[in-house]
Parts: sequence; structure tokens; C-alpha cells
Amino acid sequence: MNYRHAFHAGNFADVLKHAVLARVIDYMKRKPAPFRVIDTHAGIGRYDLASVEAGKTGEWQHGIGRLMGPGARPIAAPVRALLQPYLDAVVAENGGQGLARYPGSPRLVLRLMRPDDVLVANELHPEDAVALKQAIGRDKRARVLTLDAWVALRAQLPPKERRGLVLIDPPFEQPGEFERITQGLADALERFATGTMIAWYPIKDVRAVEKWQRTLKALKSDKLLAVDLLIRAGRDPETLNGCGLFLVNAPFVLREELETMLPEFLSLLSQEPGASFKLTDVFSGKTVTKRL
Repeated sequence: MNYRHAFHAGNFADVLKHAVLARVIDYMKRKPAPFRVIDTHAGIGRYDLASVEAGKTGEWQHGIGRLMGPGARPIAAPVRALLQPYLDAVVAENGGQGLARYPGSPRLVLRLMRPDDVLVANELHPEDAVALKQAIGRDKRARVLTLDAWVALRAQLPPKERRGLVLIDPPFEQPGEFERITQGLADALERFATGTMIAWYPIKDVRAVEKWQRTLKALKSDKLLAVDLLIRAGRDPETLNGCGLFLVNAPFVLREELETMLPEFLSLLSQEPGASFKLTDVFSGKTVTKRL
């Protein structure tokens, strides 16, 4: 439990994760019935980009800073339209003044949800849970849990609204996280077969990640989408070369939206030649890829 997202908030991985999260919520709001978002590894809710932690790595400058920080280059109009709900939420977090704070997923979700929608944010780390309650606890739509992530997920499914989104974002500080994600998704599908689920993962050893993705075909769903974004060539398996999202029951429009967004993300967020993205329909094997 030594991981602290404050060192990494707003980095390229957050941009990918939160941009996709915002697109899924936007889609869910197209139906009037309320929905529930279950955030299994919620963190502290919001992050100070001027903090000592953020300053030590400067990762946000190569993430959200490239989209809306000083000197950020223009984003292609079709991509900006898709990113607008996400970018607006970041602007709102800063009161419309610059880029000093970054919303973690719980704050982002609350800024995007409607009055009757519900957020369940779970955070096991005691200190982080206190900070999370301070960040979102006054919002009547939010409930904070302090359980083991997988216990919390099982307890919350199926949601009483029968519409929902699960966000799984482990810190990957212990061995076996990939296997726990697989089991967690399998258990979640048993309880909530129609739910939309997003699982984030780091990409160090590219081949190991590809091998894990192939095992996910065993999940009881034919709507499985893997989104991989590598900001460098991926030659060193001990380095964080990129990250990915594994989606179950993603909105049908999302694949087309990702085909629009990913080339722009590759251009904006890459850090060296050889960076790439790959969008894979895990069930059919259909893949779209591009390398710089």
C-alpha cells in the first residue's frame, strides 16, 4: 500500500482512462433512467498539480498539460468534440482558472453525472479514504466505502438501478493484479451480465500483456475491447511503456470514437519514436493499430 497517485495524477494514463470514462458516461446519460458508477480503487478524489509529489515527477505536464496546459497545441476539431465533457470537467475543477488541480475519477464522475445518478467510491487505504471523504463526501449522490476492492465490487452488484458502470483501477503494486482483474471481471459478469466495465492496466512487458488479453476470451461476454496506448517503443519490459483499458459491454459507438481519438492521443502524448496504439476486439481478433 505504498503507491501514491499524487505522483502520477494527470499523466498520459489518466488522460486515456478519464477521456474514455467520460465518453461512456456521456453515452449512459442518453437514456433517462438513473445509473450507478462503482469505482473500486478510488484514490483521494482530487490532486494538487503544484504539490511536492506532482513536482517530483512532472508527469502531468506530459499528460493533461499537453491537452490544456500553457503552450498546448490545438486538438483536432472532431477529437475535441469527443473530449469536451472531460476537458470541461477539468476546467470546472480549476474554477476556470489555469491548471492547478486535477480531478480523480470520483470527482470527474460526479461532475459528469446527473442528480439521480449514484457513485459508490471505494478506497481501502485509510489516509486516502479520509481525503476521499473530504473531496466528495458532501455530495448526496456519493457513497464512500473502505473495503477490499473485490469485496466491495461483489457487494455492490447488481446495482439496484440495473444500469451501471464499473471502474477497476488497481495500483499494481503487488504480483497477481492481472489475474485478480480477470477473476473480478468474471465474478462481476456473473452478477451483472449487462454492466459496462472498464479495467485499467499498465503496459511494461508488451508480450505479457498480449498473452493476458488472449485469456480474457474466456469471459462470458462477446463484447470485449482492449485499448493499448504506448508512449514509447516498449523495448524495456521494466519500464512503464504505456497503459491500456479493457472494456466489457462498451457502448456500441465507443469503438468508432476511439478510432477517432487514439491517433490524436498518439500524436499528443507520445514521448519517443516507436510509440503506438492498438485497438482490439478481443472476441473476434479484429485490430486497428498505428505506430509513429
